[in-house]
Amino acid sequence: MMIPSWIDDGSEIDDPFGYGERAVQWLRRLKHPKNPARGHPFQLDDFQERIIRKAYGPRNEDGTRIVRRIVLLLPRGNRKTSLCAGITLLHLMGPERQAGNLIVSAASAHEQAKELYGETALIVENDPRLEKHLSVRDYISQIGFAKERSRYIAVASDGKTQHGKTPNVVIADELHVWQGAAGQRQWEALDSALVKVPNTLMIVATTAGRGQENLAWKTVQYAMKVQNGEIDDPATLPVIFALDDEDDWQDEEVWHKVNPGLKHGYPDLAAFRDKALKAKHSPSDRDSFLQFNLNKWLDQSTSPFVDMKVYDQGQAPVDLDDLEADQTPCFIGVDLSKNEDLTAIVAAWRDGEGYQVHPWFFCPSDNLRERGDKHDAPYVEWSERNFIAPTQGNVVDFRHIEDHLRELCARFNVQEIAFDPHMGRVMMASLMDDGFPVVEMRQGWVTMAPAVKELERAIIARRFKHGAHPVLRWNFENVQVETDKAGNRSFHKGKSGNKIDGAVACAMAVARCAAGEQASIYDADWFNPDEMGAF
Repeated sequence: MMIPSWIDDGSEIDDPFGYGERAVQWLRRLKHPKNPARGHPFQLDDFQERIIRKAYGPRNEDGTRIVRRIVLLLPRGNRKTSLCAGITLLHLMGPERQAGNLIVSAASAHEQAKELYGETALIVENDPRLEKHLSVRDYISQIGFAKERSRYIAVASDGKTQHGKTPNVVIADELHVWQGAAGQRQWEALDSALVKVPNTLMIVATTAGRGQENLAWKTVQYAMKVQNGEIDDPATLPVIFALDDEDDWQDEEVWHKVNPGLKHGYPDLAAFRDKALKAKHSPSDRDSFLQFNLNKWLDQSTSPFVDMKVYDQGQAPVDLDDLEADQTPCFIGVDLSKNEDLTAIVAAWRDGEGYQVHPWFFCPSDNLRERGDKHDAPYVEWSERNFIAPTQGNVVDFRHIEDHLRELCARFNVQEIAFDPHMGRVMMASLMDDGFPVVEMRQGWVTMAPAVKELERAIIARRFKHGAHPVLRWNFENVQVETDKAGNRSFHKGKSGNKIDGAVACAMAVARCAAGEQASIYDADWFNPDEMGAF
């Protein structure tokens, strides 16, 4: 694992002018309302104190700081935000202040930018000594020190690029999620501005990211080389806590080494153990645990959805005749293609505490072999074995899809047919006009994140029966999962571009089936249009 050698070895840290000691003592006099200890002191634990001393102690002969860049790579929950809030105040009103100072914290989005700003404002507003001198202006995310014409502002790359400003301190928050041209422009504007005045400081405070073709990886990779001695750069202070490939991610001793706050009670060890247990059974949970909780930089930009060995345990046959005879409530998800390739219909039925599903796939008959070769999949064989139904022409015949849905409704006790309206408005309208139970289910974060979660829960619990349908298995094998900052997950094709239509339709069907335990709007026991009155 990668850990700063000086963080806990008790070695002396150079401090010729006493500025490191001065910074530590000033921070210790702050208060933090979230600290339940008596007097609510600002908590500066041993590893955080060492970081402050390492950053502010070493000096040039003229008293200027040797360290001009800090790369702080810590797992979630180790209080990077609190430490950065303290550093912000150290430069705004503390002993590192200069008249006219500008401190800028920058993030990828407005909400992320508000986190560090909010932490800093919270400290100020709960300490009369600070509040007396500092003005907090939430509407522009700014804290000002009028006496010395200094200020701190929080900005985001989804707003205006910060050209023209002359910051003394820049804190780049969660650099691993700065994406695209906007993120690049913001970084270039702020980084280049630091050469305008002397004694500036750049702090990159982030958790691990994914992939190597991005701004954050280049910055972190350089700092890693400084930390392990490959590059001699006294101006860069790397503070990198990260898991290596050879480390046992399930070893609690490893957790403590990579998370220096654990011995002080943060992050929560019980929650750590719970996440590790889930990570054993879910590839996407495992990648999330490795990335965010153990700070392992992942090579891939997305994660596999499920362990296919676990998925395969649901290969018991699904008896459609029994489901028809019993009239078990049925919920259907439809993922329509853009005419040229696979369209999927998946039906889901409750099976105790789990589900059983059955898919139907459709593909244009023209150039079927070439379509299969494009995706390295045996489309012709699947067609011959009735796992794919070719429709005439070079595009999927949506009339054939609609007819098949009508047949399914005639055969099974269909409660709902879920469509993403982006592709299905015409078909939805036609079915709805004839009284079929059509519902909208948009394939965005809000609706798909709970659907993905419910589907994964069923698969991991071995309560998902799919009958070993080969095309559906191929679709699940192709699924990659992307996780947003809130932990919501969605399906993606990954770099291969291979088809995932069946998995998407399956998630839709399972989600509607799960919701179907509550009364359906089509349940005649309680839904009576005649009782609703005239509109």
